[in-house]
Amino acid sequence: MSSDQSWKDKYFRELESAEQREERWKAERNTLERMLVRTSLASAGLAPELDRLLERVRSDLRKNRVDVDSWRKLQEQIDRQVALLDDMPARSTEKRPGPPAASACEQTSDSETADNVDFTIRQRAVESEGQRLRIARRVGHLLGQLLGQVSLEPDAETAARNLQRALLTSDNWDELREGLDQVADLVIAAVTRSQREFEAFLKRLDERLEMLQEHVSLQSSAQSGRQAAAEKLDRNIQEEIQQVGRHIEASTDLQELKQSVTSHLESIGQMVGRFRVEETEREKLLSGQLMAMQEKVAVMEAHSEQMQGQVRKERERAMTDLLTQLPNREAWQERLSFEFNRWKRYQYPLTIGVLDIDLFKRVNDSYGHKAGDRVLQLVAREIKNRLRNTDFVARFGGEEFVLLFPETAPEDAQAVMDKLRVHISALPFHFGGEPVTITFSAGLAAFAPGDTEESAFERSDRALYVAKDAGRNCVRVTHSASQCNP
Repeated sequence: MSSDQSWKDKYFRELESAEQREERWKAERNTLERMLVRTSLASAGLAPELDRLLERVRSDLRKNRVDVDSWRKLQEQIDRQVALLDDMPARSTEKRPGPPAASACEQTSDSETADNVDFTIRQRAVESEGQRLRIARRVGHLLGQLLGQVSLEPDAETAARNLQRALLTSDNWDELREGLDQVADLVIAAVTRSQREFEAFLKRLDERLEMLQEHVSLQSSAQSGRQAAAEKLDRNIQEEIQQVGRHIEASTDLQELKQSVTSHLESIGQMVGRFRVEETEREKLLSGQLMAMQEKVAVMEAHSEQMQGQVRKERERAMTDLLTQLPNREAWQERLSFEFNRWKRYQYPLTIGVLDIDLFKRVNDSYGHKAGDRVLQLVAREIKNRLRNTDFVARFGGEEFVLLFPETAPEDAQAVMDKLRVHISALPFHFGGEPVTITFSAGLAAFAPGDTEESAFERSDRALYVAKDAGRNCVRVTHSASQCNP
C-alpha cells in the first residue's frame, strides 16, 4: 500500500512540474503579446489604414485568437502600408497645376503661399522622419527587454541582437524598415520554440509515466501470481490432509496406514518445495524489476529537480529588470498585493512611493542612451543599497521606480527618501568629460482605510507631480485625496 502511495506522489509531482512548465510558457507568451501591443501603440497615428491593421493586431491579442497563417497575411498588409509611408513626402511635394495668371501683386502673394506650403511640407517630412526614428528606437528597447525574458535558438538570438543594435543606432530608414519587418518573425519564432519545448517535455513525461505504469502492472501481476500460487498450495495441502484423515478412518491395517500417511506427507513436502522454488524465482524477478524501477525513479527525480531549478531561474529572470537587476513591474504587482493584504489584516503602517529621475531625457539626448542606461543602473544600485531588507523597490518603467515601506509612517519614509535624494545628487556622474548632477523627485502616500492598491498608488503618483511642479529634486507626501504637504 505504501508503495502505491509513493508512485502516486511521484506522478503528482511530475504533473505539477508540467504545470509549472506551462506557466512559464504562458509568461513568455504574455511578454511577447505586451511587446506587440506597445509597438503597435507607438506606431499609431502615421496612417489611418495602418492604424486599422494595428488595431486588428491588438484586438486579436485581447480576444486570445492568434492565428499564425492569418497574421502572416496581416503582416504583409502592414508591410505595404509602411512602404506607402516612405513615399508620402515625395508625393506631397509634387507640383500641381495652378490657377490662371494673375496680377504681379497676386503672383507675389501666391509665391509666398507656395513657399509656406513647401516649408510646411518639408517640416512635416522632417517630423515624420524623426517620429519614425523614435519608433525604431523604442522598438529596439522593447526588443532588448524581450531578449532578456525569453530564449531563442542561437542563430535567431544572434540575428535579434544585431537587429536591436541596428534599431538603436541606424538612421537609414530603409534598413530600419527592414528591421521592423523582422521583429514579427522573431516574435513568432520565440512563441514557436517555447511551444515546441513544452510539447517535447510533455512527450518525455508521458513516456516516463508509461514506463512507471508498466512496472507497476508487472509488480501487480507478480503479486497476483504469488497470491494464486499460495492459494493453490493451501488447497493441495488441505486435500492431502483430508485424504490422510479418510485413510485413517477406513484403514484397519496399521502397516498400510503408516505407508499411506508417509506417502501423503512426502507429497505435501514436494508441493511445499516446488512452491519455495517458484517463490524464489518470483522474488528474483520482483527484485530485478524493483531495481530497474528505482533507477528510473532516480532519473526522473534528477530530471524533475533540474526542471524545477530551471523553472525557478526562469521565474526569477521573468521577474527581474534586465538593465537595473531590480524587480520589474510584474514583481512589483505581486509584492504590492502581498503587502496590501498584510496591511488589511494587521493594520500596520504601509507607505507607497513613486520616484522619477529629473530631466532624464536630457541625459539621453545630450550623451546618448548608454549614458542614460548607466544613470539608471547607478541610481538603482544606490536605492537598493540604502533601503532596509524589509523595504521593496522595483523599476516601474523608463526612469520611474516604485517603493514600498512596510510598517513605516510616511514622515519616516520621507526622511529616508530625502537622505537618498541628497546622496544621489552628490554622486560624481561624468559624461563627455564634464560633471553632471543627477536628481530625482518622489511622491509618497500612506495606505488609509478604504484604500485599494490602485487608489494609494494614484495618490503617491499625484504627490510626485506636485514635487515636479515644485521645482523637482524634492519629496512630497499626500495623506488623503486632496492633501499634499509642502
